Amino acid sequence: MTSPSSSVHEARKALGKRLAEIRQAAGLTKRALAQYLGWHESKASRFESGTRAPSERDLRDWCSACDAESVTEDLISTARGIEGMYIEWRKMERHGLKWAQESVVPLWERTERFRIYSPWLIPGPVQTASYITALLTSIRDRRGIDDVPAAVKVRVEKQQVVYGKRKFAIILEESVLRCRIGGTEVMAGQLGYLLSVMALPSVSIGIIPQDADRSGLWPVEGFFLYDDELVNVELISAHLTVVQKNELAMYARTFSELAELAVYGPAARELITAAIESLG
Repeated sequence: MTSPSSSVHEARKALGKRLAEIRQAAGLTKRALAQYLGWHESKASRFESGTRAPSERDLRDWCSACDAESVTEDLISTARGIEGMYIEWRKMERHGLKWAQESVVPLWERTERFRIYSPWLIPGPVQTASYITALLTSIRDRRGIDDVPAAVKVRVEKQQVVYGKRKFAIILEESVLRCRIGGTEVMAGQLGYLLSVMALPSVSIGIIPQDADRSGLWPVEGFFLYDDELVNVELISAHLTVVQKNELAMYARTFSELAELAVYGPAARELITAAIESLG
């Protein structure tokens, strides 16, 4: 998998390459463009190499100087998307946990096909309210944000997408079933709910057994793949959004390979039931 930092850098490099093509089509050297705009030549070089992110004003000036105003808004939209790819949690949650939950509602609503891999937790669309409360309480305690009840309400409401026409393919590591979140009762309720939601025609749940041969593909970071539009990855420090087509293809391929390692139906139910029984 590509690292978060390289994902963002590759997107900036792609934008820089596009800026270079616009400049070259206008018959301008970097020096000539910089002189025309009153910049130091290194500023134009850093934009084209992807080592510095251009502002909206920079992009407007660049396009104006290159007589390419028709692509200005497209470039600005691209730049905004890049800046939103890697967002630290403290920035995303500065308005509270409720706002952070609400911010992804439009994405959930427009997605038709969800592919989710989780090596650590039961994922959001199939969590119980008690499990969500335990998770968000932990986040509150670590990050000092205190609007858990409101955030839980939003998150539970988001889960209605599971009961519609959308398709959910979820792959879990077996260890997820034995990672006790919120205590014995909360975990038992969550696993019981997982058994019931498996019966929904819109939901496919596969579990990779702990004794599966992982020589070809070991556990990777958890991710949500929304249609073929983007991937979200939750890191310790930040929320990563991947939009580059080659990287989306990597995640889609990895999901397929993980799915081949998983068991489904009765075999998956047996693993969940065994995890419930282990709770005592």
